Amino acid sequence: MSQSKILEDTTVTTTTYSSFTQWYCEGRLASYVRMMKSPGGILSLLEAAQPAGDMSDPAVPDLTLYQDLLGGCRVSGNMGGGHFDVMSERGGFFLAAPNFANTVMVDASHQLRSLSFPLTHWQKVLDEAADGRLSMENMRLNRGSFHSLAIQSAVRNLWALSDEEGVPSRLLAQAAGCEILAELCRLSGTPFAPTKGGLAPWAKRRCMELMRERLAEDISLDELAAEVQLSTFHFARMFKQSVGVPPRVYLTELRVEKASELLELTELSVTEIAQEVGYSSNQVLARVFKKYRHMSPTDYRWAVRDT
Repeated sequence: MSQSKILEDTTVTTTTYSSFTQWYCEGRLASYVRMMKSPGGILSLLEAAQPAGDMSDPAVPDLTLYQDLLGGCRVSGNMGGGHFDVMSERGGFFLAAPNFANTVMVDASHQLRSLSFPLTHWQKVLDEAADGRLSMENMRLNRGSFHSLAIQSAVRNLWALSDEEGVPSRLLAQAAGCEILAELCRLSGTPFAPTKGGLAPWAKRRCMELMRERLAEDISLDELAAEVQLSTFHFARMFKQSVGVPPRVYLTELRVEKASELLELTELSVTEIAQEVGYSSNQVLARVFKKYRHMSPTDYRWAVRDT
């Protein structure tokens, strides 16, 4: 089957900026950015507080999802799906097509979060999710505001996890992106290509072994999927079906388990243990560890040794 490409379905204009992130860092709206969670790479999260007026963006090769955090603004323009004129609602989303210079006017100051997906990385995942049937013409979501509790939850969780871990790991970013893009496909009426149950026993075992072996590394979802000869999108769904939690959650559980073991059985410092289990600093390990063990790594070490 010939696969439809989002890249080919949109109006292509001269692109000055290579990514949505570059535009927001260097373009005329740069001064409104309050926080950026993951600049460039697999996906980028950004938060901005903007005034009323022209909030149009140039054409960039990213599929971009905006969330209005406050609501109550009249928003009009064209994000690649035709003209719209709507009142925004708190928590509602707008979707901007890639390679389309959108025109957006907002009648009041507003606060937004955005999540951008570079198509160089995500086009293949979109094709896998929709079996090549998805295009911006049938996506329908870039014609105004829409709501999704599933996407709200995914964005909120991704933001919180980024607070805990700093720049999200590749596995975290890819797993969250797959979840959000799958929901966009579903809302667009494009059914998922069906999975064939969970992972085969050997595949499940091999993935778990690989994650344990490479705890200290920034292992990606692509690498795990390739190890068992599956596409990234289908692997993420089949892993959760087999193990009960997404790959990113399982990896975090492994890291906390290993950190607990090292705290109990070795004299390594908390900083050294953080590096051993794949976290960038002792502060990051402490945030994650407290979430799972309800105490700091140091308090845990004292507690298990006293016992």
